[in-house]
Amino acid sequence: MKLVVGLGNPGPRYAKMRHNAGFRVIEAFAAKHGVSAWRSRFNAKVAHCAPFDAVLVLPQTFMNDSGDAVASLAHYYKVPVPSLCVVSDDITLPFAHLRMRRGGGSGGHNGLQDIIQALHTAEFPRLRIGVGRPLQDAIDVVLGPFSAAEEAALPEVVERALKGVETFLRDGVDAAIALVNANDGAPPATAAEGGVEQPCEEADRGGDETRRDVRADERQVEEPRDGRGKA
Repeated sequence: MKLVVGLGNPGPRYAKMRHNAGFRVIEAFAAKHGVSAWRSRFNAKVAHCAPFDAVLVLPQTFMNDSGDAVASLAHYYKVPVPSLCVVSDDITLPFAHLRMRRGGGSGGHNGLQDIIQALHTAEFPRLRIGVGRPLQDAIDVVLGPFSAAEEAALPEVVERALKGVETFLRDGVDAAIALVNANDGAPPATAAEGGVEQPCEEADRGGDETRRDVRADERQVEEPRDGRGKA
């Protein structure tokens, strides 16, 4: 059995925001494979996808507190860390670009950081969805909606991400990396036009440098807080 976790914030208010790209991929995956029997478990919505013997997970604790739900579910289902894949947004990747990795740091993404802390390891696969490099404060980007043009392009982006998740579940992380990172993770039109500036490995190495500019903003104001100080 494997776990596939989509990161986002619960509720209709956040459904169309860039930060919910992970939720949208998992919800689309469930719809494609006829998964509808969601239940609540460990502060998350979970559903079993029988064709892949996988558990789909949507944490309901808000982005910054995703770790406890993920760690609890991994323990409950006895899923080893290499068999857990997290799907998240990434503001350091251009819109519609994808990146699959075996592990690594959070890169300033608070949801990933909370999962790393809860699992006591960063060595779990993750699929990152580019939502566009910020020209303003990071919080305005991740908690803002996609533009009309981006929203129109999203079905193709989600479909490529779905294929990456399916490949991870069926053939393993190495095959998923080869598929997702082909053409540097660019959408087909961009790859065909030669519009990708950085090769995959260079983009990954440079990612943490890019994120330093937005990390402070994300940590301070990434999510709305309630009176108890929780996201």
